[in-house]
Amino acid sequence: MTHAQLSPDSIRARFARAMSTMYRTEVPAYGTLTNLVEAVNAETLAADPAKKERLAATDELDRINEERHGAIRLGTAAELATMRRLFAVMGMVPVGYYDLSVAGVPVHSTAFRPVDPASLSANPFRVFTSLLRLDLIEDEALRAEATKVLDARQIFTPGCLALIEKAEQAGGLDEADAEAFVNEALETFRWHEEANVTAALYRRLHDAHRLVADVVAFKGPHINHLTPRTLDIDTVQDRMPEEGITPKAVVEGPPSRRVPILLRQTSFKALEEPVAFLEDGDSQGRHTARFGEIEQRGLALTPKGQALYDRLLSETRARVTPAADGSNASEYNAALAQVFAEFPDDLETLRTEGLGYFRYAPTGRAGDIDLGGSAADLVAAGVLRADPITYEDFLPVSAAGIFQSNLGDGAAKSYSANPNRERFEADLGAPVTDLHQLYAEAEAASLARARAELSRRAA
Repeated sequence: MTHAQLSPDSIRARFARAMSTMYRTEVPAYGTLTNLVEAVNAETLAADPAKKERLAATDELDRINEERHGAIRLGTAAELATMRRLFAVMGMVPVGYYDLSVAGVPVHSTAFRPVDPASLSANPFRVFTSLLRLDLIEDEALRAEATKVLDARQIFTPGCLALIEKAEQAGGLDEADAEAFVNEALETFRWHEEANVTAALYRRLHDAHRLVADVVAFKGPHINHLTPRTLDIDTVQDRMPEEGITPKAVVEGPPSRRVPILLRQTSFKALEEPVAFLEDGDSQGRHTARFGEIEQRGLALTPKGQALYDRLLSETRARVTPAADGSNASEYNAALAQVFAEFPDDLETLRTEGLGYFRYAPTGRAGDIDLGGSAADLVAAGVLRADPITYEDFLPVSAAGIFQSNLGDGAAKSYSANPNRERFEADLGAPVTDLHQLYAEAEAASLARARAELSRRAA
């Protein structure tokens, strides 16, 4: 990379800010929501100095209020492959494979995000990216019509495609090209009210699944939500009505805990937006898909911890299946809290039982210890500090729950689990990164650095 080129981190930060500005204009309640989240975050940090100190020590404090994730839904393999190249310009790679058919949503997905700890600290912007699975739609004629519509559209501007190619050939973009790239790429994510289909075809797509209509009927994959990160999702949930925002009844993910784990999400109802259909005598209509969402991120779990989480969530949902209209929210939340009482809720137990990933650093204390001892021994001796590694990824059931609640009460369909990672990676044009490998490597690297520093001090 030449000295005139901007880093991928810088381009990603510019794009994230531009996306936020655009979405604030398109969805005014998003601005209200981000103001509320920032206020709650400030209150939380003021009331908990230890949390503030830990976030600062792990280079997370400055990123909190800048942090966003978006979500888009693509229609074809070609769109997915080009989107991978677009995000690569911003230092974002596909992490994780998510099969949402298990929850009745006909897509499979990945998350494009930075993976280097320094890049995450600089700007952790991530985009949950889903690919429509028309193979799960039973109506063969409708599948053929949808395929024809999707194959005829181009969701990237010529300028964007040219700048992607230039970045690939030159190894980056300079200031002027980076600015142009952000502007051109933003057009892919913008809302366009002009539909690609007639009202009659829209209704048929909608009847198959509302998400199918959202993907197929429009010129591009409009950003359907942009999500700020809060440090206290329950307080935000409680205060949203005071701001004129009605939240969904159930916070997706684990229950409220002393030590947050994985990811909790809530959202407010989608906008109903005007749509101009292709002329067929019934050209005007409405479409509902885009919404506001908030997230709270916690400790990244090991495979052992994830297995425990999955078992407890399945047990909870076997007792009470949350209704899309929120009518049994109190029963579901009570069952969730009761079942998850089995999951340890203190950092020491989570670490010693191998349920979560941790980042290690020297405390500054000296001691006559065996530096070849285990991480547990070094922490117990007081020479190492163990900080929880934040979960940077997503939960398929939570994602599906958010989708369903904002697509309407009847949006869920009965699909059996039908993962096809091999097909997804073929369409993507690259393998997806295993998220557990990333967390394990981050933990191991931090421990190696900490041991090296302890050895240097002891020399």
